[in-house]
Parts: sequence; C-alpha cells; structure tokens
Amino acid sequence: MAALVGRRALLQACRLHFTDNDNACKLGSFFSSRKYAGSAISFCPPFGFGALARQYSSEAKDDLFVRYLDGEDYGIVVVGINRPRAKNAISKNLVKMMSDAVGDIKKNNKVRSVILCSLVPGIFCAGADLKERAKMHQSEVGPFVSKARALITELGNLPMPTIAALDGAALGGGLEMALACDIRVASNSAKMGLVETKLAIIPGAGGTQRLPRVIGVSHAKELMYTARVVDGAEACRLGLVSHCVEQNKSGDAAYLRALELAREINPQGPIAVRMAKLAINQGIEVDLSTGLAIEEACYAQVIPTKDRLEGLAAFKEKRRPQYKGETEGLRLGQGRDDGCVKQDAADSSASTRTDRENNTSNNAS
Repeated sequence: MAALVGRRALLQACRLHFTDNDNACKLGSFFSSRKYAGSAISFCPPFGFGALARQYSSEAKDDLFVRYLDGEDYGIVVVGINRPRAKNAISKNLVKMMSDAVGDIKKNNKVRSVILCSLVPGIFCAGADLKERAKMHQSEVGPFVSKARALITELGNLPMPTIAALDGAALGGGLEMALACDIRVASNSAKMGLVETKLAIIPGAGGTQRLPRVIGVSHAKELMYTARVVDGAEACRLGLVSHCVEQNKSGDAAYLRALELAREINPQGPIAVRMAKLAINQGIEVDLSTGLAIEEACYAQVIPTKDRLEGLAAFKEKRRPQYKGETEGLRLGQGRDDGCVKQDAADSSASTRTDRENNTSNNAS
C-alpha cells in the first residue's frame, strides 16, 4: 500500500488523484478534452491546478502520460511511463507514444525542463518487452531496435535539460533511456544495470556508448561484461547518478528530488541554459580547441538576447529577473538552430587552426 501511495506527490503535482491502474485508465472521465495534432489534450479545471495534460492516443492509450505543469512550476514537463503489467517494458506502442511526446516537447519553446519518471511503483523501466520481442520475426527485431535507438537519441538531443527520476528498477533499455538524460536521480532502493549479455545480446540503444562516457570505460566494461545490477548508492559512487536519496514511505523520493532540481533550473535564462547544454554536449565529443570554438559560438547566441539585458537590469535594481526567452524580437525556438551554431564553431575552429599553422610557418621561416 505504501508503494501505491508513492505516486502521491507526483499525482498531486499534476492534480490527478488515482491509486491504481484501473483508476488510471479512467482518467478521461476527469477531464474535458479535444483532439489536437493526433493527441487528446485534456485540461484539469476540477482540481484548480491548470496543468495541461496530453494523453497520446494509441491502441494502449494509457502507456504514457505527459503533464505540462502550471503555476510556479510552469515550464516543467513530467513524462510518466505507465505499463504496470509489463513493468514499463519498452514496446512498439511505447516507442511510438514517446517519440510523439518528445517531438511535441522539442517544438515547445515554453518548456524549460523535462522530468522522465514512472507512474508504476518500484519500477522505472525493465528494458525491452521480451514477451513482445519473442513474437517478432527475426527481420522485425533490427528495425524495432533502430526505432528505440532513434527515440533515445531524440530524447538526448532535446534542447532543454532533462532529468531521469529513478524510484525503481532501470534495466537494459530502461537504463539506456535514463543515460540519455542530462541528470539522473535515484532512490537508494533503485536498481540499475545493462544486463543484455545475460541474454546473449548487447545494449542496442546507446548503452555501449553513453555508459563509458558517464562512468568511464573500465567501470562500464565491468558492468556490461558481468551484467551486474547496482543499487542507488553504488550508482552514485560510480557517477552513474548525480544524487542518491533515501527512499520514503511514499516511494517517490527520486521524483521529489528531480522536481527540486527542475525548480532550480526554471528561473534561469532559458536561452542560456539551452546554449550551455549545447556547448557541453558538443564540446565533450571534440578536442579542446574545437570545444572552445563551440563555446564561443554558443556564447554569441546569448549576447543579442533580451534576457541578457534583463539579467543586467535585475542585478542593478536588486530584483529577481523575469526571463522570457526572447532575442531580437524573437522568442526562444524561432532563432537560429543548433546546426548553425555547430557550423559557426566549425568555421571558427578551422580559422583558428589556419592561423596557428600560418604562425608556425612564419616562425619556421
């Protein structure tokens, strides 16, 4: 019963009150809804919170719920996986629904942070749906894994910060999903591992690449070779998660910590936060010289923003800044895309190398 109550804080944040899956399936009766862009958008006036809820319509329509929080938490999006009978295993349907949700979030310039969590007590995601996989023809497995990999790549490429809240087991593809997020928070009772070698396969959705980048090559090899599962405390020691929190009686300690982090991110300049993410993500994949050029290109994007001027004015006037994500009359998301920033960085890096080569040649002369 305590585990079921564990969803309380998450559901209160969304103003959705249900304690079991049967009630979860009746969510539609709580809201008035209308069709929009292939999904059912529901508002929550009965609970006075004003959070926007999107339930992605599909054959198993309750597998995923997306909550756009309101009030002081405006800008925070909570993506909740809800497949209790399958331990949130990754199915064809879930991949489709999550892809749609990630696509919508990516285009929404008002989103400042995303929390990925589970609505099922004790489970984050148990990995691939092996029962569904067993029914697939061999020719279907490759394309499905490719779609799952593409989904997790898109999750990792979201321009705003993403936080994975692990209040339960994150195994195989479930951990790969969490690895694609910027920050991971786990309860001490959570279990994590890339266990694919136990099934005579390897991680296929980015695990072999992201895990070594997060915890180092040697530790990553050991965990994958042995299919070892670690708890939240060990994961924190390895650097697999940023925070390990004592699980509470409600079973939502990691989610609550993730929400605290999202609330810390929310007041910061949204363009600056996105540019910081881009500079870090692109910079760690290249040499230092190119990385510095990427940083310079990203910094150039924040100079002409109204937010930068607002920050200076707020500092001078000793008040809290009110950032809107605007630059030269454009709102966040309407300006230049990441590709332009990367190209600027490449051009700058090439120019720097040319200058260095010219100086070397002149010195040799």
